[in-house]
Amino acid sequence: MPFATCAAGPALAPLSLPARTAASATAARCGAFASPYYPPSALACSLPRADPTAAAPPPNASRAAARAQRLPGGRIRALAVSVAEGQTAEGSASEEEFEAVIGIETHVQLSTDTKAFCSCPSRYGAPPNEHVCATCMGLPGALPVLNGAVVAAAVRLGLALQCRVAERSKFDRKQYFYPDLPKGYQISQFDEPLASGGHVVVDMPVEAGGGRKRFGVTRAHLEEDAGKSLHGGDGSQVDLNRAGVALVEVVSEPDMRTGAEAAEYAAELQRMVRYVGVGNGNMAEGSMRCDVNVSVRPRGQESFGTKVEVKNMNSFRDMQRAIDFEIRRQSSLLRDGRAHEIVQETRLWDEATQQTAPMRSKEGLADYRYFPEPDLPALALSQPFLEQLRADLPELPEQRRRRYEALGLPMQDVLVLADDKEFSDYFDGVLAAGADAKAAANWLMGDLTALLKAERRSVAGMAAVMPPSSLAELIALIQEGTISGKIGKELLLVLFMEGGSARKLVEAKGLLQISDEAVIERLVDEVLAGNAKQLEQYRAGKTKLQGFFTGQVMKASGGRVNPGLMNKILMKKLNAPP
Repeated sequence: MPFATCAAGPALAPLSLPARTAASATAARCGAFASPYYPPSALACSLPRADPTAAAPPPNASRAAARAQRLPGGRIRALAVSVAEGQTAEGSASEEEFEAVIGIETHVQLSTDTKAFCSCPSRYGAPPNEHVCATCMGLPGALPVLNGAVVAAAVRLGLALQCRVAERSKFDRKQYFYPDLPKGYQISQFDEPLASGGHVVVDMPVEAGGGRKRFGVTRAHLEEDAGKSLHGGDGSQVDLNRAGVALVEVVSEPDMRTGAEAAEYAAELQRMVRYVGVGNGNMAEGSMRCDVNVSVRPRGQESFGTKVEVKNMNSFRDMQRAIDFEIRRQSSLLRDGRAHEIVQETRLWDEATQQTAPMRSKEGLADYRYFPEPDLPALALSQPFLEQLRADLPELPEQRRRRYEALGLPMQDVLVLADDKEFSDYFDGVLAAGADAKAAANWLMGDLTALLKAERRSVAGMAAVMPPSSLAELIALIQEGTISGKIGKELLLVLFMEGGSARKLVEAKGLLQISDEAVIERLVDEVLAGNAKQLEQYRAGKTKLQGFFTGQVMKASGGRVNPGLMNKILMKKLNAPP
């Protein structure tokens, strides 16, 4: 099957690693190149120290240190955000007389083995400047070579976003100066992107209003990442390990109106990236970075207000809070007749102060001086290649939610179960083994989620010890009356920690449920005889003691008694005349 061809070059092998250029083949470390900008003696390439006489940055411009973590099945909740210290607000951040217009530019790092245009590894967490070469350092004479695996991953994501994938696209140079951009430009796509015209369907949680919403996707294009600036007390340094790593930038339509909608859109995009398997979407690592554009206008006005970009949001919770704060800030300025103070700029979210603060003025398209990348031919994709990738797409999050709805599960359960792919796959495995959907959902979202959290175990780690079929077997034993729910909970812990067969454990430990009415009646009689005072109080009107007697019978049976039969016999004897 043809993979992809460049309009002016040979075919690319499927998922092949690009060959190094002649320049990059000579060395693979920063220290191997003599350069006044990147000294060979430094692991992290030093930049000039800040001028001590220069004006200090705004006090609220510090980077947020906190990192939010999402547990399996975790959902985003509507949040009350602080407008300033000591001031809180509840509900939606939008004021009645104003409407927010929100769009998001999301940079998704692709989990390919090597970078977009050279064969340096793209692994996260290596020592500074460990994975660099002449190409990703932008040294003279080094030429880019497109990585075929990057193209395949980007197309998969574009198809998952329901985009039209172009058979022909091209690369462009996006030019700007920044210390961590060694070439002085970024290879990106401008007027002929890889994919365009898609959408994302989101099921809003009940606490955010519920309902189904559809947000448009303007485009998804390929580009390379920049390096990373490291700031410390003794100056600033540059790590170029990330320079040249493959990205897909997903640009949404300005369809969102609240922070909750924006956070749910971003969470759905993260789910999609993980379901399709093109990236890990880890916001704490920077594998998924969202830049949010927020403007506010009077309700009913068609033209947009002044757009403000917000960065430095490391979790969906931070994103919602940052957007809601920015909406309040702009609304307040408009209400006070100070619209001129809303300027097109980039602002940073400060998690410590729960506010946004100015970072720099925002560039316009003209400032980037785009022009076609002369060192890369246009990218041409064959129809058979596109159709094969489309056919290979897995079930997407929205499709899975619809399937779970068809099983009769409430939306609250559906959202939890489909949120994490590993968690959802485990649930599907339990269903495939014959378990009832509602019972399986209850066990997974309740006892098993608690165990995963308490033992700090991943879903994959749980599945290695207790496969889905084991949970299905346990559920079947309870539903067929072989064991009680109480015994089931005790067995679940054993299965979770040690594995094994639920049925064999029941047989070996003698845990079969007692369903013989004569045996249950004898147990009830013994409990009533041993608690004559409480029996007298019950018959005198203190009916709350029923729970006491139930507990005593369960204790006497070791938790093995059939609860339905036991309650029937117990009530008959409790209410019998003395």
